[in-house]
Amino acid sequence: MKSFQSFRLDTANQCLWRKQERVAIPPKPYDMLRYLVENPGRLITQDEFLEKLWPEIYVNPELIRKYILDIRKILGDRPDKPEFIETVTKRGYRFIATVVDEDVTTVTNPTAIKEGVGMETIPSRPEGSPRKRSLWKLVLTPVLAVAVAAAIGREVRVPRTERIVPSSNDTSIAVLPFVDISPGKDQEYFSDGLSEQLIHELATKPGLKVVGRSSAFQFKGKNEDLRAVGRKLGVANVLEGSVRRDGNHLRITAELIKADDGFQLWSQTYDREIKDIFAVQDEISRSTTEALKLKLLSGNGQAVPSTLRSVNPEAYQAYLQANYFRVRGQDKEDLGKALAYADSAIKLDEKYATAWALRASVENKLAEVGLANVPEGFRKARDDAERAIALDPSSASAYMALATAQIDCDWNWEAADTSVTKAADLEPGAAEVFSIRSYLSRVLGNLGQAINFEERAVALDPLRTDFHNTLGYMLYVVGRYDAGKAELQKALDLNSQAAFDHLTLGKILIAEGKPQEALTEIHKEPLEWGKLTGQAMAYYALGREQESNTALAALIAKYGVDGSYQIAQVYAYRKQSDKSLEWLEQAYAVRDAGLPDIKTDPLFKNLRYNPRYALLLKKMRLPT
Repeated sequence: MKSFQSFRLDTANQCLWRKQERVAIPPKPYDMLRYLVENPGRLITQDEFLEKLWPEIYVNPELIRKYILDIRKILGDRPDKPEFIETVTKRGYRFIATVVDEDVTTVTNPTAIKEGVGMETIPSRPEGSPRKRSLWKLVLTPVLAVAVAAAIGREVRVPRTERIVPSSNDTSIAVLPFVDISPGKDQEYFSDGLSEQLIHELATKPGLKVVGRSSAFQFKGKNEDLRAVGRKLGVANVLEGSVRRDGNHLRITAELIKADDGFQLWSQTYDREIKDIFAVQDEISRSTTEALKLKLLSGNGQAVPSTLRSVNPEAYQAYLQANYFRVRGQDKEDLGKALAYADSAIKLDEKYATAWALRASVENKLAEVGLANVPEGFRKARDDAERAIALDPSSASAYMALATAQIDCDWNWEAADTSVTKAADLEPGAAEVFSIRSYLSRVLGNLGQAINFEERAVALDPLRTDFHNTLGYMLYVVGRYDAGKAELQKALDLNSQAAFDHLTLGKILIAEGKPQEALTEIHKEPLEWGKLTGQAMAYYALGREQESNTALAALIAKYGVDGSYQIAQVYAYRKQSDKSLEWLEQAYAVRDAGLPDIKTDPLFKNLRYNPRYALLLKKMRLPT
């Protein structure tokens, strides 16, 4: 316990007291104050602070000055008439108050030290058995150390290579959705878009674990403890903030926080006009990505220009609104609004590559869910994705949109592989990239690789329902039923109304010889065509052929075009090979988006030695 004037520094419990009241002081200013108090009267240079308190990394000396200001504010000290901390211009700082060290019963008089007189000893009250002292070391990963330096805007001290031993967890971060605190509460699309851009830019850095949008946005509107967020997402660091827009004026606040203790590593507030939004986004993203150009992630990171912007702020806002509706749902209304806003963005800026890429992804989705003509929808998506790539060859989202059309409609596996590889080169840390690589591997029959890629996608975006669903389906395909059921249950825990989960669980239970349990599960499937598909198979497995026929007839009547692949599945399960092949050929004719799974789908195992089946694989250019 060290005392100075009305303050007591409790070194055992690392806290500061003013008389009988505890004084709030952040950990880093506390450590600096403690070092000053432990060395009263002695000049402490900036280099000594850096060496003693940041032994593993180097940080900007400007940080020292910032914390000195914080300490002075806490103590009520004045730099022009200091009572506690004296600034020695261009040299360092000296603690000038008298310090009573109650542990070792000494009173240290800084003035006497300066004059060479020495120290005197007085009694002190005992405090019980001594506790082992552990000097708190600042636990800043190199990413975040440079983030602070970049935010301050000064030169960064180059790290000593041999001292940097970052753990994999230190290189992990989640960008939580920025909060809209605008007066009208009508800028959610804008705050969401800012968060997404930061996720995309961080994902371009090899070796950095960046949680995907879906998982990060699970915490939207929830005031959840950051330690819980860190545990659920498996990250060491969190970037969060707020956006306040009033007319053309913006106030954006960003904070970089350690997830394990809620310790704020860096924060900054930006007051700008809407026309300066891109500059603000660059500043924030630089604050957490600049270190990647050093040796943290192998030292060869290159600056990647943002692909989410337009020179026209109105076009950018239209893009943000389009993306807001794209990710909100899969119904006709939301996707229709997404398409309309994407059109508006393109009308305002015809060279806006990211708007073209977004429109391509919306058109893919409309075709996938049967809300647009399948061949026509995918054709539009392909054209728009290619236009986006021509405008901006560094757009990973454009390559992913193109790959989706190439897989689901073109069945051009070589071209899809090229597109997927390019997307992976551009955003190696993106969960969506791993997922689409998994999909292509699955289609081509490389199931082990497909599962590995999807597991990596799940690790990056652990709260994304469809990733767990996809992984569960693939585990079903390879016969790992227990593991598959566990993944599907995770998906349902995240979203009890998730599509396909109950259907896939039903398929697993049928494969395990539990048709009654399967039927119970399938009844819960929210998609009607999925429910009818599962019922037709489960009733057949139970020997209730008439009820199976009824479900199949309803499936054909309602979904005879868009559901060709599912109808073929039912006939194949019922060992009606000719009927199944007829519907597979119809699925081929209409470019059914389910058909790429034909090679690995367990329901077609009875067809695999049929010449017509082999011919269909050949027509699709799939390995036979």
